[in-house]
Amino acid sequence: MPSLRSAAVAATVLLSTAAAGSLAVAQTTSAPATSAPAAAAESDPSKIVVATVGNGTVTLADLIAMREALPAQYRQMPLQALYPHLLERAIDGYLIARAARATDLAERTDVKQRIKRAEDEVLSQVYLSETIAEKVTEDALRERYAKAAAADSGQEEAHARHILVDTEEQAKQVIADLDKGADFAALAKERSTDPGGSEGGDLGWFSAEQMVPEFSTAAFAMEPGSYSKQPVKSQFGWHVILLEEKRKAPAPTFEEMQSQLASEMTRELITARLAELRKDAVVQRFGPDGSPMPAPQ
Repeated sequence: MPSLRSAAVAATVLLSTAAAGSLAVAQTTSAPATSAPAAAAESDPSKIVVATVGNGTVTLADLIAMREALPAQYRQMPLQALYPHLLERAIDGYLIARAARATDLAERTDVKQRIKRAEDEVLSQVYLSETIAEKVTEDALRERYAKAAAADSGQEEAHARHILVDTEEQAKQVIADLDKGADFAALAKERSTDPGGSEGGDLGWFSAEQMVPEFSTAAFAMEPGSYSKQPVKSQFGWHVILLEEKRKAPAPTFEEMQSQLASEMTRELITARLAELRKDAVVQRFGPDGSPMPAPQ
């Protein structure tokens, strides 16, 4: 787990962006709706005041937003662990923003452009959240899962053992010993150069694409309970294969696919919405030199 010292460093780095920028905008000089002691009674973090700076306030929502902007390893930490550091950085951010507002920075053209870009980004994010993300419901994902599971189920898997040796002659000798009744697992422990030889050469369950083609072609062509009558050559050496079982692979669960399905659905909805917006928009494109550019194909 990241140390608190590391968390403090990360929060300090964040100061130049979230604390000094978006958080300073979020803080207000209005009277607090509630104070920290009353926090437990409030469900809206934006109404829970965690600090006052002169006439201004810092809310719990500000600290939560700061944590969400941190790298993943810090976002996974409890808010309490980062709380003191985030609080101080939020206070610093407020003080810096207040000092900046006392100057003419807000009137500068470059600053106005940056504020406009930040405003556009926030509006875009909220718009997508309210018009796209709300459509990604559990019911919609389960309907999507049913179709995906039907397509994914039925893939053939094999459970096999193998003995890997360096030469074809060694492999043929293994097959000859198996023909005489030798135990496959015992031979694997004795002769296989593969690390799995100590486990009797057991490879567990696998699909065709998980193995090199030469191995998969031979293994999936065999009948359960049989071993290869000819050595199988691959880039790793010479194999003798024992096919234990075959089965149809079970489909992944909804919980295993939920995140992937949500990402796919969100991407499709955004793409469709952008297509609609572009259809009604008059767009002209220009190169860096100001010359007209054709629309992308």
